[in-house]
Amino acid sequence: MKSETAPTQRGRPRGFDPDAALERAMHVFWAKGYEGASLSNLTQAMRINRPSLYAAFGNKEQLFRKVLDRYMNGPLAYFGKALGAAKARDVIEQIFLGAANMPSDPRTPAGCLVVQGALACGDAAGSVRKEIAARRAAAKAALRRRLQRAKREGDLPPNADPAELSHYVMTVLHGMAVQGADGANQDQLRRVADIALRAWPKR
Repeated sequence: MKSETAPTQRGRPRGFDPDAALERAMHVFWAKGYEGASLSNLTQAMRINRPSLYAAFGNKEQLFRKVLDRYMNGPLAYFGKALGAAKARDVIEQIFLGAANMPSDPRTPAGCLVVQGALACGDAAGSVRKEIAARRAAAKAALRRRLQRAKREGDLPPNADPAELSHYVMTVLHGMAVQGADGANQDQLRRVADIALRAWPKR
């Protein structure tokens, strides 16, 4: 009778941690953008070889989509949390301050992955650009729905337009992300947030 032996694992180096590798990939895409991040950059940072990358995450585009999921549920989680605030102004204040606090973590690249990831995407990366645009649009739509609720509850003045206000907030956020990528620190971005909040409609 033959003795049973465990199947040999192939394609992954010993000690390979997909979660840690995905975190490192997020930092590469965050710092370099989608097109700026080469497979060599990614495999070196993730500490795996190309076959392991393909086996665990798929191709570069599939890896980037997984990174986006991780980013939205990690560094950008403040946005979804802010939507649960009791008052509309608190929602916006928490969103702006969340963005302003991004540079406070020295372990993460500057700016915003969702904004920077598509800035240098050419035609070859059109699907990636569309994916990022769709995620930005989804965030804007979620904010618009929250402000529509605020208006129904009397938490915004009758003449306030939730669609225009959500567009305003997202425009400020994108500007703060660009400033952060250019080296603006937490205090500078908080001052931007304070000025932007002064324009918020009062009941």
